[in-house]
Amino acid sequence: MTAELVLSCGKIRTPAHPSGFVQAAAIGGGVILALGRDDQIREHAGPRTRVVNLRGRLAVPAFGDAHVHPVQAGLEGLRCNLAGLRSRQACLDAIAAYSATLPPGAWVLGGGWPMSGFPCGIPAAADLDTVTGGRPAFLPNSDHHSAWVNTAALTAAGITARTPDPADGRIERGPAGVPAGALHDGAMRLVACCVPAPGPGELTAALLAAQRHLHELGITSVQDACVGEAGELGMPDAFDTYRRAAADKLLTCRVTGALWWDRARGLRQLPDLQARREAAGGGGGFRATTVKLMLDGVCETFTAAMGAPYLDGRGHDHPGGHAGRLFIDQEELKEAAGRLSRLGFQLHFHAIGDRAITVALDTLAQLPAAQRESGRHHIAHLQFISPPDLGRFARLGVVANFQPLWACEDEQVAALTVPFVGAERAAWLYRIGAVLRRGGRIAFGSDWPVSSADPLQQMHVAVNRVLYQPGGKTRETRRPLLPAEAITVDAAVEAFTKGVAYVNHEEDAAGTLSPGMRADVAVLDQDLYTIPPGDIGGTSVALTIAGGQVVHGEE
Repeated sequence: MTAELVLSCGKIRTPAHPSGFVQAAAIGGGVILALGRDDQIREHAGPRTRVVNLRGRLAVPAFGDAHVHPVQAGLEGLRCNLAGLRSRQACLDAIAAYSATLPPGAWVLGGGWPMSGFPCGIPAAADLDTVTGGRPAFLPNSDHHSAWVNTAALTAAGITARTPDPADGRIERGPAGVPAGALHDGAMRLVACCVPAPGPGELTAALLAAQRHLHELGITSVQDACVGEAGELGMPDAFDTYRRAAADKLLTCRVTGALWWDRARGLRQLPDLQARREAAGGGGGFRATTVKLMLDGVCETFTAAMGAPYLDGRGHDHPGGHAGRLFIDQEELKEAAGRLSRLGFQLHFHAIGDRAITVALDTLAQLPAAQRESGRHHIAHLQFISPPDLGRFARLGVVANFQPLWACEDEQVAALTVPFVGAERAAWLYRIGAVLRRGGRIAFGSDWPVSSADPLQQMHVAVNRVLYQPGGKTRETRRPLLPAEAITVDAAVEAFTKGVAYVNHEEDAAGTLSPGMRADVAVLDQDLYTIPPGDIGGTSVALTIAGGQVVHGEE
């Protein structure tokens, strides 16, 4: 077969050569046809073959993302986008400017504010009232476990001092129990249910904007970690958006959808999940073969399920011995996991606290070994893995789905996490290296828009355990977080390539560059295998190829 595209004069990472690298690749029909020296691959070129001279640059398998929210990220980028802002005043200025563009009575929507920019991580409705002109506002924070709302939004939702906290969330309150303007986890849905749903056109525009951004970062396959109506996260249901995009051949990024497990509906939703899986089909680049189960919240709002009580920030137990709680009853979780696994669904757990992680592993341990093996079940986030659980990932065949950008010391960890968990549990933070050394399989994801989708920034942290800053300085601190948990460059690249392909049941077609595999390629402007590890974050993607088609960059 004559090649449609030839990559020449490069350094192409492949297991097909003993050295691990070749100069050139021939691509046709969406797959790798051949790999070898320039003179060998030249034979595959014809008069219409496009030849791209890599000029010695490194080409690796295109990256995947095992835990991401593309439509929500795109939507926030089109609305009041607070991502990257670092202070209360910067957020208020941005909200004021955005609100001024809206008609009276319109909702102020968007999100991405940082907890570290507010006293104790908690914003106030009174502040928001001053910049929204009487319009109701609903603005999730960067991790989507809290929402900033104003008085108009609280009034629209009928939330008062007499409104009880939901079982899976909390209303932040001031004197006399008056709602203060922050809603945590399940409490977010109290206002989210009043927010006008985005229209099909806006959702499609959000998806396509997100897809462009992912391609700019070398990403060609993802697992969307929440496909469904998740008001407690402030996220819209993107299922029909993906189906339309697939039918209209708009998807150049392959998407595995993790269907949202509605905690209020329990086992009654099983027929609906099956119907959605069947309706998605798998054609056009979208399938919905996974179910997402959120077991807890986050440490910063004391909603992560921990094995021992939180501290009060001064080394003493939290008043009342509060340790967070599971969002799904353990017996119900056991039954749900068994039923879903028997139906052939993959299970994708959100688990932050050590108790939630233990319960997720216990739940999977009760499944037949054959179902665990075929399911490729995975647990995401894994902020606090207790020492006895480190080896269980390998023993149970459970994939550890880390978000490596978080594995560093930053303002939020220093101010809002470590003082409330104490030194012993702080030593359990994001133990990527420990899981890997015990034979566990890892995959990486970004959780974008919670944090950057850039795999190279994330790999930098995985290898160095500090954030990257040009010139060798880091924005937050130069002190690595638990440096023994750092991993090699090879392991980091594989977590974003082979690891994601395995999670998405695509390892026979994607994740490596070999003859017959999908022609998904990322060309980088630096050689990750020769530069100092401290320079990884300075690398960018020059060219992205998805299924043999150039989707980002030029020669």
